[in-house]
Amino acid sequence: MDPVTIIMLIGGIALGLIAGVLARRYIFESRLESLDKISKKIVEDAHKEAKTIKKEADLQSKDLLYQMKQEFEQETRQTRESLLEQERSLLQKEATLEKQVELSLAKENNLERRQHQIQEEERAVAEKASKYDELLSNCQVELERVAGMTATQAKESLLKALEEEAKHEAAKTIRRIEMEANETADHKAKEILALAVKRYAGDYVAEKTVSVVHLPSEEMKGRIIGREGRNIRALEAATGVDLIVDDTPEAVILSGFNPIRREVARQALVTLINDGRIHPARIEEVVNKVEADIEVEIKEEGQAAAFDVGVHGIHPELIKLIGKLKYRTSYAQNVLQHSIEVAFLCGIMASELRLNVKQAKRAGLLHDIGKAVDHEIEGPHALIGADLCRKYGETEKIIQAVAAHHEDIPADSVLTALVQASDTLSGARPGARREMLESYVKRLQDLENIATSFPGVEKSYAIQAGREVRIIVESNKINDDQASMISRDVAKKVEEEMMYPGQIKITVIRETRAVSYAK
Repeated sequence: MDPVTIIMLIGGIALGLIAGVLARRYIFESRLESLDKISKKIVEDAHKEAKTIKKEADLQSKDLLYQMKQEFEQETRQTRESLLEQERSLLQKEATLEKQVELSLAKENNLERRQHQIQEEERAVAEKASKYDELLSNCQVELERVAGMTATQAKESLLKALEEEAKHEAAKTIRRIEMEANETADHKAKEILALAVKRYAGDYVAEKTVSVVHLPSEEMKGRIIGREGRNIRALEAATGVDLIVDDTPEAVILSGFNPIRREVARQALVTLINDGRIHPARIEEVVNKVEADIEVEIKEEGQAAAFDVGVHGIHPELIKLIGKLKYRTSYAQNVLQHSIEVAFLCGIMASELRLNVKQAKRAGLLHDIGKAVDHEIEGPHALIGADLCRKYGETEKIIQAVAAHHEDIPADSVLTALVQASDTLSGARPGARREMLESYVKRLQDLENIATSFPGVEKSYAIQAGREVRIIVESNKINDDQASMISRDVAKKVEEEMMYPGQIKITVIRETRAVSYAK
């Protein structure tokens, strides 16, 4: 390539470079100018926006200031009103306190005046009391002179008169209370007892204290006695019963304290007589067999009694003791029949009073259970029976009723009262019990003697087989209220000094008679 071309080429390149540089400079300057304009515009916009924000901030601050001002004014107004209200309340309280202070002062002044008056009155009363004491002393001296007795004697006389008046008033009160109670309680009690007697009609067979065995012939007495008395001694030794062979025709008497032993001896003797073989070995064999039969019979009797009454769950040992009561008597009354009768009476009265009928029957059946062993154990049969019931798992109510039916311990339940009433009713009904003539007459005499031992009693009569005592008092010495007191005192003395079955009614009669004659 020639140099000119190269130079021209180099010159073209240089021109191109220069033109590029110039062009770039132009573009750069244009951009600078454009950026300047943009920056100016941004600054102007920023100034405008800043002014706008400033205006808005000023407006918001003014609004906030206004609101705060309003709230402050409202709070200030409320506070002012509250303070004004408190001020008015304080003023009212102050006025009230001033009034109270004035009233207190007035009351204090009144109290001072009243105290002064009271002191004056006390001085006047003291002066009068001094004068009255002097007058009373003078009057007492004058009264003692006129009456002829000292103050102590007059006081004793007055106390005696007051005591008599108090007794009279007490007797009137007691009589009135008894009359009011009898109008309801006595009628209801009689109604229940009458219903119980009417609904239960029990059979009764009197038992004797000795047993009599009838013989087919007089020759049998010799066979019973045996050679040199060996048969009778063997029988007495095996049974524990005395055999009395006397002049009674065709009869042998068995005597023994234990009724079961006596029954064993009776049945054994009857068996021996029927069998015809009477000798010591045979006697012992028959007695053992009869004892076993009696044990079975006792158990069956106890079970039958419990079944008839409707009582279940009794301990087997108590069942045996109930059966033993068949061979025990009290005042010639069979104790087993008596216990069954008491059980039925208790049940009837319990049903009328809406009480537990089964519990009442159970207590009635077991109330005399102690009599089955009281000849073996010391103590009252009621307490013995209670111990047996406790031993064989009876409830506390049953135990208490059994123990208290003769008041050996205090009664504390209606069930005990039912057993007591039924026991008395069963023993007191006509024909239930029998007594010896001598003891019967002595009891009547003792009743009449107790009744006539009280002052003012004119006559006394024991009637209705000793179940009632009628006392006639002197009407000029005893008034109606004193008659009521005499009946109570006689009943109490009879309870303390006598032993008797059932209950005794004490009737005091006071009458006033006016007699005149027409001529």
